[in-house]
Amino acid sequence: MRVILELIRIILIFGFFESLFYIVLNNMYKSLGVTQYEWFGYLGILLLLFIIYRNKWQFTGFYNGKGNVKLPPKVTNFLASFSVLLLIFPPIINFFLS
Repeated sequence: MRVILELIRIILIFGFFESLFYIVLNNMYKSLGVTQYEWFGYLGILLLLFIIYRNKWQFTGFYNGKGNVKLPPKVTNFLASFSVLLLIFPPIINFFLS
């Protein structure tokens, strides 16, 4: 039962924050004139939410299993850097293709 509650919690957390950041990012991309490749930014948001979940939110949930460990610092830094690159990729591509 705890696993199902944790899955519901993950879906709600990711759904809420993804939609919130989607609105902000979509408005920012529209103001910059980005019309293509927005999905790179949305993948960047998902990666950032994954990092936050694995390093913070999983320890406050319903499930307390053996797999609850933080991401290693190198993996966290790599994923965070990659997600920032994904977030800035659409405006840069739009600038060079326009």
